[in-house]
Amino acid sequence: MKKYIVLFLLLVGGVKDSFAQLKSTKPNVVLINVDDLGWADLGFMGSDYYETPNLDKLSRESKVFMNAYAGASNCAPSRASMITGRYPMTHGVYTVDPADRGDKRTRKLFASPNSKVIQDSLYTLGKFFKDQGYTTGTFGKWHISDDPAIHGFDVNIGGSHRGHPGKDGYFSPYNIKLEPVVEGEYLTDRLTNEAITFVKNNQERPFFLYLPFYTVHSPLQGKPDLVEKYQNKKSSKGQNNPVYAAMIQSMDENVGKLLSVLDGLNLTDNTLVIFTSDNGGIRATSYQDPLRAGKGSYYEGGIRVPMLVKWQNQIKAGIENTPVTQMDFYPTIQALIAPDAGIKLDGQSILPLLFDQELDERDLFWHFPIYLEAYDPKEDGSRDPLFRTRPGSVIRSGDWKLHQYFEDGGLELYNLKDDPSEANNLASSNHEKTKDLLKKLEKWRSENGAPIPTTKNPDYDPAFEKSAVEKAVN
Repeated sequence: MKKYIVLFLLLVGGVKDSFAQLKSTKPNVVLINVDDLGWADLGFMGSDYYETPNLDKLSRESKVFMNAYAGASNCAPSRASMITGRYPMTHGVYTVDPADRGDKRTRKLFASPNSKVIQDSLYTLGKFFKDQGYTTGTFGKWHISDDPAIHGFDVNIGGSHRGHPGKDGYFSPYNIKLEPVVEGEYLTDRLTNEAITFVKNNQERPFFLYLPFYTVHSPLQGKPDLVEKYQNKKSSKGQNNPVYAAMIQSMDENVGKLLSVLDGLNLTDNTLVIFTSDNGGIRATSYQDPLRAGKGSYYEGGIRVPMLVKWQNQIKAGIENTPVTQMDFYPTIQALIAPDAGIKLDGQSILPLLFDQELDERDLFWHFPIYLEAYDPKEDGSRDPLFRTRPGSVIRSGDWKLHQYFEDGGLELYNLKDDPSEANNLASSNHEKTKDLLKKLEKWRSENGAPIPTTKNPDYDPAFEKSAVEKAVN
C-alpha cells in the first residue's frame, strides 16, 4: 500500500512533497559496476554484436541516463570518486599508480603527486550505509585500498587493491584471494553467486550490495562455448572481438540471475538498482562510436558510461539526457535515506531527475595532472599517438565542452550536441565561449585546490618525441 501512496503523491503533490514520504523509507541498494564496459557495448545502447537481453529488459524498466559520466577515465580514480562522493583533490587518487607513465623523454612536465589508496579517514558510501543500519557487502574489484572492511563493508569477497585477476584469472584457481567452490568455475559466476547468498542471508534487513565485477577488464577470457558463438556471428564495425563479447554475455546473464533472485524473494519493490561502468571502454577492443577515443582519455569515449537506475513502482522508466556523474550516487542516496546527515560531498542529488523533475543546470569538471601512455596509437583516437592523457582539465557546460592542456596551453572546444565525436575544435572560431569556459575552469581549480604540474622534466627530449610520434603513426 505504501508504494501506491508514494506514487499518488508524485502525481498530485509534486516531487518535493513526495521526497518527504520517501525519506522515511530504507530501500535496499544494489550498485553494479562493470569494469571497462564501454558506453556503446550493450544492446540497449545500440550494439548489434553484443547480446545483453537481461540488461535490455532492465533498461525498459529503468531511467536510462544517456549523458552519464565517470569521475575519471580509468579505474582507481573513478571508483575513489564514486565511493567517496569527492573530487580527486580530496582523496588524492588521480590515476592507477604510477602517474608518470610513458617514456620519460616524451613527458614535458613532472606529474603531480598521486595517492595509491584512499585515506582510512574518509567517510565512504560503505560507512554511510553502516551508520544508517544497513548490512553491507562488496563482491569483486575494490581497487582503492587493501581492505574494504575499513571503509564500512561487513562482507568482502574478492576485493583488495588488485585491479584485475591476472593471467588466466577468470577461471579457477584464481589469482585473487578467493578459493574456488567448483574446479574451473568462472569468476563472474562465482562473484554473483556470493552476492546472491548475501541477499538471501539479509533479506529481512536493509542491505547495500556493491557488485563491482572484474569483468570485462583484461585479460580477455570468455567461456569457450560463448566465444565460439561470437566467432560465428557477423560483427559490426569496431565491435568484433568474440572473447570480449562472450565476457559481456556472461556478465549480462549474471545480472539477470541476481535480479531474478530479488524478484523471487519479493525484494524488487524495495530495492534501488544502479547499473554502470567505471570508465569508458578500450577503443582497441571495442569502438564507442560516435564517441571519440576510450579508456584513459577525457574525450567522450573515455568518460561517458552506461547508467541505469531502477526502483520498481517508484521511478518511472524512460530516457534522461541531463548530464550526471557517478559522484552523484552518494548525495542522491543520502538525500533519499538520510537527508539531514550533512555530509560534505562534491556530487549533487539527482532525485529530481529520478522523479521526472528538472535539475538546475550545472557544470561538470575533471582534472588529471598525470600521464597515461597510449594503448594502440592507431586506434586510441587521442590528441597525440603517444598518450591517452597528458596533464590537463576538462569542463562540460551545457552542450559545450572545453579541454585545457598544461604542457602546451592547448585548448579544444566542442559542441557535443552538434559534434559528439569531438572532431571539430571551435576554440579558435568561438573565442567568447572558450574564454567563458576557461574562466569557469580556472575558478573551479582554484576553489578546489587542484594541483597543476609546472616543473619541467629535464629528461624531456623533443627530438626523441618527434621520432616516437613518427614511428607510432607509421
